[in-house]
Amino acid sequence: MQFKIYRAKEDELIKGCLRREPHAQRLLYDTYSSKMYAICYRYVKDSMEAEDILVTSFTKVFEKIGQFKFEGSFEGWIRRIVVNEALTCLRKNRSMYLETELKEVDYDPNYKNLNDHLETEDLLRLVKELPAGYRIVFNMFAIDGYSHKEIAESLGISENTSKSQLSRARIYLQKQLKEQEWTPHKNISNEESTTR
Repeated sequence: MQFKIYRAKEDELIKGCLRREPHAQRLLYDTYSSKMYAICYRYVKDSMEAEDILVTSFTKVFEKIGQFKFEGSFEGWIRRIVVNEALTCLRKNRSMYLETELKEVDYDPNYKNLNDHLETEDLLRLVKELPAGYRIVFNMFAIDGYSHKEIAESLGISENTSKSQLSRARIYLQKQLKEQEWTPHKNISNEESTTR
């Protein structure tokens, strides 16, 4: 029942945006901008660049809102626009090259331990440290739910390259966990101790 009420309010908000009502556009932006900014920031390493992507994405949302068919998730529809805009930005800045050199890591982290200690912000920090190509494919597959076929089409690569990048991203993350002998907020603690 609550989902139906939410969906009805969301539908009214979309219709207001279709009529180009500033109040509806502002409400839509306020509703989704923080989630979408987080997505932008996962793809690029710079907060100003992430904000630029966010603004451009919402401009496109308002321009293309007539293409939304009131089927499926509206948030998912916005997310697609945001991810595509982030990829466009990375292509323009030539930051989307795909890495191919990384040795296999013989390390299987204890995920039971990690669940007790690994916070979302810690995981996102590790993902942020991935080389650009690994980070993009990892974000698209593991976090945003794209298939390898969709990733390949979006990035102009083969499905096998997408799978390889994902595998290398996982190896890289395992290597980082092993090297750091994972403790949450380790870098923050180290920085604090050196500044005192």
